Amino acid sequence: MASRTSGKGSQGTAGTAKRVGRTPGPARKAAPAKKTAPKKSAAPAKRAPAKKAAARKPAPKPAPSPPGGLYRLVRAVWLGAAHGVGAVFRSIGRGAKGLDPAHRKDGLALLLLGLALVVAAGTWSNLQGPVGDLVEMLVTGAFGRLDLLAPILLGAMAVRLILYPERPEANGRIVIGLSALVIGVLGQVHIACGSPGREAGTEAMQDAGGLIGWATSKPLIFMMGEVLAVPLLVLLTVFGLLVVTATPVNAIPRRLRQLGVRLGIVEPTPEEVAGYEDDDERYDEQWREALPERTRRRGTRRTDADPVHDHDQAEEDALTKRRRTRRPSAQPAMNRPLDAVDVAAAAAAALDGAVLNGMPPSPVVADLTQGVSVDRERTGTPVPGAREAEGEERPKPGVRKPAPSGAGDATGGDRSGATADRSGAVPDLTKPAPERPEGLPARAEQLQLSGDITYSLPSLDLLERGGPGKTRSAANDAVVASLTNVFSEFKVDAAVTGFTRGPTVTRYEIELGPAVKVEKITALAKNIAYAVASPDVRIISPIPGKSAVGIEIPNSDREMVNLGDVLRLADAAEDDHPMLVALGKNVEGGYEMANLAKMPHVLVAGATGSGKSSCINCLITSIMVRATPDDVRMVLVDPKRVELTAYEGIPHLITPIITNPKKAAEALQWVVREMDLRYDDLANFGYRHIDDFNHAVRSGKCKAPEGSERELSPYPYLLVIVDELADLMMVAPRDVEDSIVRITQLARAAGIHLVLATQRPSVDVVTGLIKANVPSRLAFATSSLADSRVILDQPGAEKLIGKGDGLFLPMGANKPTRMQGAFVTEDEVAAVVQHCKDQMAPVFRDDVVVGTKQKKEIDEDIGDDLDLLCQAAELVVSTQFGSTSMLQRKLRVGFAKAGRLMDLMESRSIVGPSEGSKARDVLVKPDELDGVLAVIRGESAS
Repeated sequence: MASRTSGKGSQGTAGTAKRVGRTPGPARKAAPAKKTAPKKSAAPAKRAPAKKAAARKPAPKPAPSPPGGLYRLVRAVWLGAAHGVGAVFRSIGRGAKGLDPAHRKDGLALLLLGLALVVAAGTWSNLQGPVGDLVEMLVTGAFGRLDLLAPILLGAMAVRLILYPERPEANGRIVIGLSALVIGVLGQVHIACGSPGREAGTEAMQDAGGLIGWATSKPLIFMMGEVLAVPLLVLLTVFGLLVVTATPVNAIPRRLRQLGVRLGIVEPTPEEVAGYEDDDERYDEQWREALPERTRRRGTRRTDADPVHDHDQAEEDALTKRRRTRRPSAQPAMNRPLDAVDVAAAAAAALDGAVLNGMPPSPVVADLTQGVSVDRERTGTPVPGAREAEGEERPKPGVRKPAPSGAGDATGGDRSGATADRSGAVPDLTKPAPERPEGLPARAEQLQLSGDITYSLPSLDLLERGGPGKTRSAANDAVVASLTNVFSEFKVDAAVTGFTRGPTVTRYEIELGPAVKVEKITALAKNIAYAVASPDVRIISPIPGKSAVGIEIPNSDREMVNLGDVLRLADAAEDDHPMLVALGKNVEGGYEMANLAKMPHVLVAGATGSGKSSCINCLITSIMVRATPDDVRMVLVDPKRVELTAYEGIPHLITPIITNPKKAAEALQWVVREMDLRYDDLANFGYRHIDDFNHAVRSGKCKAPEGSERELSPYPYLLVIVDELADLMMVAPRDVEDSIVRITQLARAAGIHLVLATQRPSVDVVTGLIKANVPSRLAFATSSLADSRVILDQPGAEKLIGKGDGLFLPMGANKPTRMQGAFVTEDEVAAVVQHCKDQMAPVFRDDVVVGTKQKKEIDEDIGDDLDLLCQAAELVVSTQFGSTSMLQRKLRVGFAKAGRLMDLMESRSIVGPSEGSKARDVLVKPDELDGVLAVIRGESAS
């Protein structure tokens, strides 16, 4: 983001002031005036030589060359050494950043252990030297006579980090508890030793509670005396002890009884034993729920990402990474029959997905759920794999195996890793989720906008984090067995060589034997759907980039794709283009992002409830998070009036959100005029794209002609989002289609891009001209094959399962990409919108929506028929029936007059065009009659 920041700072302040509607201050224009004043003023002749002489005097000063050469030599040596040292430290920092998280945690634990040894040497054995003096000054001075316990506390913390690295959520609780315990105890010790103050000397304080005890007890004694100070410190000590031992107040009797059981004093009952085992987990759960949501997410986000490995597994992973080959997945072999444990695991996995995601489990394993607990995955019962079949040790409950290190490259041409290994297991080729860094740098760069406005982009912490993504389950093995059984029954030489699991569907890769036609697989589509008990089976022949056939089968447990995860990946890739938006996650496990400037226009379509509105929200939120108002300005058209109201008042808007379809048509015409103005500037200054023009303006290469009062400023990208195209095409089809076609044909180089969304993808809404000029398509679930052909020009969208499941077909692609659209909650949108509103207020353009004032000039064709036209309009709108013969009968006029009145109403978008002998469509509703009559009379419509 540094490049963008420097670009913002280098642009002219006067030019940027014009773009947000602020005029530059008078102080900025005064400086150039002082420079040009001596040239234009008629000063006396005596002063001119004095100024010239004064200007010439400093010139001979840099004459001595040896000092300058020596200075340059020293400066070059110094800068070279500084750059070298900086490069060394940067390389060390990059290496530390790429270090494994487990090693970083072990390093912290060993650091604490080393500090404990140093502190113990300084406090227990009177260490001599600078280190001993430092320990005495810091530790003894802070803890007083209890400094002997400081190394024990540090050692205990180090041992805990080594023994329990998978439970980082309890670290905060332990730190708080220890802090309260130490403060309370030291305060009591200081009071017991007579409460010596600073006037008593350093040795007296060190012989008492130290600086901590003095700072804790003195304020309490001063305010309320020792009588109340001691009980308060005792309560603080008890609180710290309860927090450290994870003991709620109401659980003190149970914990005392548990202590008696462990000491052998009390005999426990079986119920009490079970309760004691779950007591710590309940307390930790209550502790996490009491924390703020953001802190809770930050504290627990790496629990699943840091599994505990055994030594054999770690060695095998290291060897696998060194050879750069895929490690076979440790799962049951295809040809091995499922035993009772495997059947139970498969049934529980399917039932888990049904319960957690509201979807029915696949009937392949639905009948196997008798007597199986739904809480198998939450209680940590493992799925038996190939390692157990070979006699190896079963993994401990709750410990997840890491994903194969080489499974990320699923698109390469090498098929050596995509085939079944010697044990017969099908590898999981899903791309692993990108590692979350320990701490992403906050988006804290300050971008200087026009008018001396400092604008900071919203932080990505406002967007929630998702899980690491689900991996292979027993349900996948059941589907693989079903597919293999179908191929064997129909005697097709084909085998499942791998699969990639996406959020919504899993794509199984089928490799054909020699002399086997692809049509044999596609002909088995209904048999495959019957075998896996899912009607939404989609066959891809072949998979793009691979010599394999893909079979996409929906997952019984769908995943949620969070917008924040996709944007964090874009931020980590350091792609700072303001028009980069997040779309979702594809079937291979990778995140899908798109640059709207390269698309350059996109058509989003899908039935109601398919995820179209969520996609629009993700696009707008991505722009707000990644772009400033000087980078991107937006025109939002919302005929539904409720979909985009959350974005009202953001500074990226160039006009208020448009809800009237007629005003939307006018806004599109304004976009056409803006495009023409931009092309005029590009042609006059000799540039082919708006990016080149903006770069020239910011660098000062492009300047206004002499004598012109215009101040050049960079043009922002203009993004026009239409949430429902069908409503616009119903009101003014000709004007809307002409504007859209002209924009999509020419506006790419002018930095203007369209996003057209509709839930009615029919040929009368998405016409042939619109389809020809909108090359990128995003299709969600449709209700028919015809709608899919309208959006994608090919079938496929009718087999999607809704709720964000879509097909993305960018410009230049032959086949669409299956993906699960990202989702952003209303709370996240509200947080981002509020941050943008707090930065600056919107600056609207008054000429975007023209209104009805400019239409007074074309009212001359009414002539003397104003009253008659008002009566005809009132009659047609009230009856919702536009017929020339009706006007003849009701108004008692001739056919020519009635036809002229009908043509006048058509020119004012009251009725639609003529369709032969049929009655014309009435485009105005009865509740809009007053506004229509005001427009006819030339008044301002309310």
